[in-house]
Amino acid sequence: MSERSNTLAVALHYEKPNVPVPRVVAKGRGAIGEKIIETARASGVPIEPNAPLAEALAQVELDEEIPEALYRAVAEVLIFVLRAAGKVE
Repeated sequence: MSERSNTLAVALHYEKPNVPVPRVVAKGRGAIGEKIIETARASGVPIEPNAPLAEALAQVELDEEIPEALYRAVAEVLIFVLRAAGKVE
């Protein structure tokens, strides 16, 4: 099994104030994980590689809010994304 075929990706949706807590909107491993990453890149969505966080988020059901225990780690990723988009200094 190649490293690429074991790729895990998790996509979150967060839009304050309409979506007060980030939700898992897509997740997958292998070809599905690669497709999630490909779609994100094509849409200009920044990607933050973080295997431990992705593994934890993969345990969350689709369209469910992330657990409170992951708020801090996800907040750090959101700050990265906002900085990459030039929305936060």
